[in-house]
Amino acid sequence: MSTPQPFRIDIPQADLDDLAVRLARTRWPDELPGVGWSYGVSKDYLMELADHWRTGYDWREHEARLNKVPQFTTEIDGQTIHFLHVRSPEPDATPLIVTHGWPSTAYDFLDVLGPLTDPRAHGGNPADAFHVVAPSVPGFAFSGPTRETGWGAGRVARAWAELMRRLGYERFGAQGGDFGSIVSPELGRIAPERVIGVHVNALATASTPVGPGELEELSDDEREQARRNQSWWYPHSGYATQMSTRPQTLAYALNDSPVGQLAWNLEWFVDWDPTRTERTPVDRDTVLTNVTIFWLTGTAGSAARLYLETGSEAWGRRPEPSPVPTGVANFLGDRAIRGLAELSNTVVHWSRFSRGGHFASLQAPDLLVADIRDFFRKLRAQ
Repeated sequence: MSTPQPFRIDIPQADLDDLAVRLARTRWPDELPGVGWSYGVSKDYLMELADHWRTGYDWREHEARLNKVPQFTTEIDGQTIHFLHVRSPEPDATPLIVTHGWPSTAYDFLDVLGPLTDPRAHGGNPADAFHVVAPSVPGFAFSGPTRETGWGAGRVARAWAELMRRLGYERFGAQGGDFGSIVSPELGRIAPERVIGVHVNALATASTPVGPGELEELSDDEREQARRNQSWWYPHSGYATQMSTRPQTLAYALNDSPVGQLAWNLEWFVDWDPTRTERTPVDRDTVLTNVTIFWLTGTAGSAARLYLETGSEAWGRRPEPSPVPTGVANFLGDRAIRGLAELSNTVVHWSRFSRGGHFASLQAPDLLVADIRDFFRKLRAQ
């Protein structure tokens, strides 16, 4: 049905009981002594977190928190689309669609919905208000699984344009981090006459060159940063290589073992070694809520397919230039290079923060909200 329908999460208790049994029956692998996180997720860390998932984590608490936010589903291009939709009390608020990445869900935005939609109630200027739409990416969570091939970033962006049309938003802004930093600029390329501006964090397309000529267009400092980024990416890219080439092989393990899925999703959330990172820790119940949503909806494998589906569109090539004004927020650990970002985006805003992390809405929601407001405030003034 094309008309959005109200949606409420109500997971059967039997599904939660089954999860607890599977956690209790985990068959743990061995681990080499003294390797810590150098071979992957630390066994001690994972065992402690899995025990908390089974004995201390309360899904119903987080289910209730999600259900306090207006949720809807609609069908676009043959695919169920789940989304949060919070209208601002300010009548002149700017519509804004926000897109999560992997291994996230729309749950990541709960801490920023209030400040974005009702700045007056959060010590801000009511002129900075937004009507916020936060969809679940097709294949993820309650928008999944996908039912056919082809759901890459471009098709997701086209679905977002249609979603905003159905909601009556002809002109709007877009924001996204991680994979959302690919989808949101693509939305600007697809509908430049409708998108007033694109704001991204954790910009995924501007950390390394995709052709030998691009290095020559960078400053000396940027070229050195690009080389460091390439050295960093190689030992951290295994997850992306697997999901962008053979996601179905991975799906069997993720769909059958909750601890396997937790380990697979955990590396990005904890920055590989939580004892050594300077980034703001992500609350462990938030990590578990995202993983639990994937588990209960059976969409870990479907979400992984996004990497393969987008491969032919994004990996190894520079996106087409976009005329839409673009703002880039860089948080602690982000590796975007402005010279590369400007090859495919009209960058009018570039900010850098010394705290937070890759998941800015979870690790530095105050800074993210402030930067979104600042970026769109300049566009409203034009």
